[in-house]
Amino acid sequence: MIAVSDLGKSFGPQTLFEGVSIQFNPGNRYGLVGANGSGKSTFLRILAGEDIPSEGTIAMPKRLKLGVLKQDHFRYEHMPILEVAMMGNHDVWEAMVEKERLLANAEQEFDSDRYADLEDLILRHDGYTLESRAGEVLEGLGIPTEIHLQPLSTLSGGFKLRVLLAQVLAAEPDVLLLDEPTNHLDILSIRWLEKFLTDTYKGTAIVISHDHRFLDNICTHIVDVDYETMILYPGNYAAFMNAKVDNRDRKEAEIEKREAEIARHKEFVDRFRAKATKARQAQSKIKMIEKIVIERLPQSSRRYPTFKFQQVRPSGRQALELEGISKSYGDNHVLKDVSLKVERGDRIAIIGPNGIGKSTLLKIAVGEIDADAGRIEWGYETYPGYFSQDHHEIPKGSKQTVEAWLWEFVPGEPIGYIRGNLGMVLFSGDDVKKPIGSLSGGEAARLVFCKLSVTRPNVLILDEPTNHLDLEAIEALVEGLKKYDGTLIFVSHDRWFVSQLATRIFEISPKGYNDFVGTYDEYLERLGDDHLDAEAVLRMRREQKKKAAAAAAREEAADPAEARRRQNRQKELARKRDQTTAAVEQAESRVHAINELFCDPTFFDRTSREQVKKLENEQKTLSAKVEELMAEWEKIESELSELGT
Repeated sequence: MIAVSDLGKSFGPQTLFEGVSIQFNPGNRYGLVGANGSGKSTFLRILAGEDIPSEGTIAMPKRLKLGVLKQDHFRYEHMPILEVAMMGNHDVWEAMVEKERLLANAEQEFDSDRYADLEDLILRHDGYTLESRAGEVLEGLGIPTEIHLQPLSTLSGGFKLRVLLAQVLAAEPDVLLLDEPTNHLDILSIRWLEKFLTDTYKGTAIVISHDHRFLDNICTHIVDVDYETMILYPGNYAAFMNAKVDNRDRKEAEIEKREAEIARHKEFVDRFRAKATKARQAQSKIKMIEKIVIERLPQSSRRYPTFKFQQVRPSGRQALELEGISKSYGDNHVLKDVSLKVERGDRIAIIGPNGIGKSTLLKIAVGEIDADAGRIEWGYETYPGYFSQDHHEIPKGSKQTVEAWLWEFVPGEPIGYIRGNLGMVLFSGDDVKKPIGSLSGGEAARLVFCKLSVTRPNVLILDEPTNHLDLEAIEALVEGLKKYDGTLIFVSHDRWFVSQLATRIFEISPKGYNDFVGTYDEYLERLGDDHLDAEAVLRMRREQKKKAAAAAAREEAADPAEARRRQNRQKELARKRDQTTAAVEQAESRVHAINELFCDPTFFDRTSREQVKKLENEQKTLSAKVEELMAEWEKIESELSELGT
């Protein structure tokens, strides 16, 4: 449990939050939401001990283990990926490394007491399963087993950050502090992380995220960072939004009621102040007015931009055709014979796992890179507008002002038009004089959208448009794109964003591509597996099993020999399953017996180094054997399930 009491944080005259008193309990998952700059990340740093509050206290148990997502992957560039993930459980990792060092130098000198202490620490913290836990987490985050022993430097920046997330999760801390954990994950990995947090992890999680669906799926509570304080709401993000609106409406109604009461009393005073018969009553009303206290509602830190997109004129009926597009980077084949016809008015979401070629396809379409093969043909009177992931059209370090940069795209317009459009995307006052090279990710995104607004393309091509936006900007962007009457093609891993806008789903997978005309919900209902919802995949598999069982029943009724064959196979598999289960129990029993030996303080004094090493090797061999047997058991169970047992 973490208890926060009267916590406050200020930077000079600027107050981020004050008077914060919240208790974070085990088993709960808290979503930390609020506008960019409201103090969410600062609060997480204070909880992690990386920053100090201006006032107030934080109470937590001394032995509470915190897991904090960091961004310092450069520290581990030359280490194997699996070892980086294992290092999250630092004490166990250090003990395992030191134990191996003791064994390696055993012929020269062997400290049996230290070895026993290390072995005890590893066993108490379940250290011998750390490697398998770390491997499972890496797999879940989209990093395949075959590259786990390669150095971290072989991965791209986004995948390196996934390894750091795996490092935190595999350590099984009491409290997880996660700042934007979904930023570099594809939809499959986001869904895995949701399942991990809701089904596997038993501690306290405090998470900052701009992903509506992620917050809805994982949160038991929402902490709203607004009005220079923090308020705790029970339920997920959708429940919080309803509760916050109701709470604000209730307070505003109370203020209106009190203001109306004051107005009635003032009216009485003004009418009867001069009359001697009513003077005493008028004086009483004045005292009543003085006693009525109206607490003014503080200003919200949330700011909603306005995104307006209009096409200069409609394009021809066919806006874009991509035919037989292929692209490779060395031996990495990201696109193979992909074809897509885009009709005027289409709203296409391109989805699929990371590294499959979604962004590459957009870059080929707009001419940023060349395809190795295939044809690109833009339709009649098409004027595409492109939003890139990295906002490369805004040069880093450039001294050009926001105002001057935007004016270059519409030089014939007056300065009032430029400033008016910048104001709609929250660049006002001195903000328009900011150098574009110093803008944050969210500011740069809003500026690029402002450019798309004034240039009025009739085909919008957006590559991960929500990456740097806060929740308010994402909601505003959805509203702006809903009103856009041109053609929309976008890549996104934000399931809520996809569900709000797409009327056509184009999925790219290792097996090829699938073009589905329909909404996100229709796609899920019809096809199930779209990388967006694991529950849909499970539904599809259950239906497939039902159909297979029904077909098998029909075959048995028509063919008695086939029925006997299935019965014999079921008996054989049941026998194998029992044998495998017994073998697992025997191996686990022996591993436990070796662990018991290692826990005996006198064991290392009376046992030779050769025997210790032999038992070590036996333990490792048996642990590997257990994993193999469990894999075999799963195959047997799967086949028995297919046979209807």
